[in-house]
Amino acid sequence: MRRIDLPLPGSCLLEPRVHGDARGFFFEAWNERTLAELGIDARFVQENHSRSARGVLRGLHYQVPHAQGKLLRVLAGEIFDVIVDLRRASATFGQWHGMRLGTDSRQSLWVPIGFAHGFLVLSAFAEVLYSVTDYYRPQAEHALSWNDAALNIAWPLAEAGVAAPVLSAKDVAGLALAAAPVFD
Repeated sequence: MRRIDLPLPGSCLLEPRVHGDARGFFFEAWNERTLAELGIDARFVQENHSRSARGVLRGLHYQVPHAQGKLLRVLAGEIFDVIVDLRRASATFGQWHGMRLGTDSRQSLWVPIGFAHGFLVLSAFAEVLYSVTDYYRPQAEHALSWNDAALNIAWPLAEAGVAAPVLSAKDVAGLALAAAPVFD
């Protein structure tokens, strides 16, 4: 497995070694020892699986307290994935990074504690698998506004085939960065 560091410190893509032949392919998607060797010391306590239609935007979600590190991979389809650094002491506080993730890349994204995370579905549908380091606690969950002018995220809505994303009620009520709880 290879680690590809992203512009926001601590976040990275993990690229597996894929073994393929006429029968198909095989790769190791997660190995605690390998992740530790790559600088990710995480214990996963919960796994989540979502399926979303084209134009659905999920996020930008995070928990304070009970923060979660997330390791995620797209099982089917393609998404535009976004992480936002919410660590007040970080030199990249309030900055975002977006990337395409899809079935064909087979890459996993490591989202460390202290980040908000969200994605927009670009394909007809997408299935995303998340392993998280702390349990989901509704009372600790927060959402940043997907279209906060302070973040100025360049969501590829036209590519998703929508003028406006499909949002949950929780995401419609997302907070601006200036009003949102963040990490010290």
